[in-house]
Amino acid sequence: MTEYNLIFGAVLLFNIAVTFRASTYWTKYFPVQEPEVIEEPQDDPTPLLKGDDDEGDNETEEKDGETDLEQGAKGKEPKSNAASDAAANIRHSQLLRKYLIVYLLAAFSDWLQGPYVYALYDAYGYSQHDIAVLFVAGFGSSMIFSFVGGIADQYGRRRFVILFAIIYSLSCMTKHFKNFSILMIGRLLGGIATSLLFSVFEAWLVGAHASAGVMTHLGKSFSSAQYGNSIIAILAGQVANKAANHAEFKPVSKDSGFYTGGYLGPFDVSLVALIACGLLATCLWEENYGETSNDDNGKSSKTSAVGQFKNAFYTTIRSPDIFSIGVLSSL
Repeated sequence: MTEYNLIFGAVLLFNIAVTFRASTYWTKYFPVQEPEVIEEPQDDPTPLLKGDDDEGDNETEEKDGETDLEQGAKGKEPKSNAASDAAANIRHSQLLRKYLIVYLLAAFSDWLQGPYVYALYDAYGYSQHDIAVLFVAGFGSSMIFSFVGGIADQYGRRRFVILFAIIYSLSCMTKHFKNFSILMIGRLLGGIATSLLFSVFEAWLVGAHASAGVMTHLGKSFSSAQYGNSIIAILAGQVANKAANHAEFKPVSKDSGFYTGGYLGPFDVSLVALIACGLLATCLWEENYGETSNDDNGKSSKTSAVGQFKNAFYTTIRSPDIFSIGVLSSL
C-alpha cells in the first residue's frame, strides 16, 4: 500500500504540474518577456534637394500629427477593452472560487459513498437478492425524480442545492440502521439527491455566469470543475479507505439495530461534507432561476417545468449530437 501511495502521489503531482503549465495561470504568474527588436535606420541613397527636404519635413510633421491623433483616438478603445477584460476576469475568478468550494464538497460526499454501499449491505447480512432490490430502488428513484432539475429552475437553484445537502445527509443517516425499510428509504433519498447533484449545480453555474456577464468564461469553469472532480474522486477513495478501517463495525448494544464503525465510516465523513456544502451554499451563493418569458401584458414570468421539459425534448430530438450523447450515456 505504501508503494501504491507513493506512485499515486508522484503521478498526481505530475498531473497537477502539467495542467498548471498548460493553463493561463502560468502566464499570469510567470509572464514571458519578449525580446525587444531594434530596427536599424536605412540610408536613402537618393539625394534630396533643399526644397524637397523642407516639403518632406512638413509632410512628415503632418503625418506624425495625424498618427498621434489617430493613436490618441484609437488608444482609448484598447485601454477600455483591457480594463473590461480585467474586470471580467476578476468577476469570473470570484465566481469560480465560490462554485468550486460548494460543488467539490458535494462531489466529494458522493464519491465517498459509492464503493461501500454494497459492502455495507453485505456486512448487515442481506442476501444478493435484497441488495439488488435496494440498488434498483435507488437507480429507479434517480430516474423518476429527474424532473427536480426543472422544478429547481422555477423555485430557485441555490434552494435546491441546500435541499440536496439535506436529502443526502438523511440518506447517510439511514445507513446506520439494520432495517430493510429504513435502508430502502435511504436509497430513495439517495436517488433524488443524485438527480439534484447532476443537474442543479451546473444550472446554477450557467445562471451565475449570465448574471455576472462572463458567459465567455463558462467553458473554462466547466473544465476546472471536471478536473477538480477527478482529483476529488481519487482523494475520496483514500479518505474512505481510512475511514472504513478506523473503527470496528458493531452495534451500539447487543440487541440494537443501530450500528457504528467499519463501512459506516465513509458515510459519516460524507455527512460532514454535506453539512459543510449546505452551509457554504447558503453563505456564498446568490439565488438564481431559470429562463423567463414575457406574457401578453409584457410582464416576465418564469417558464413552467412542463414548458422546460417540452423545450428539452424538442432540442434533444432536433440535435443529433445531443441525442447521441444521451443514448451513449444511458448505455
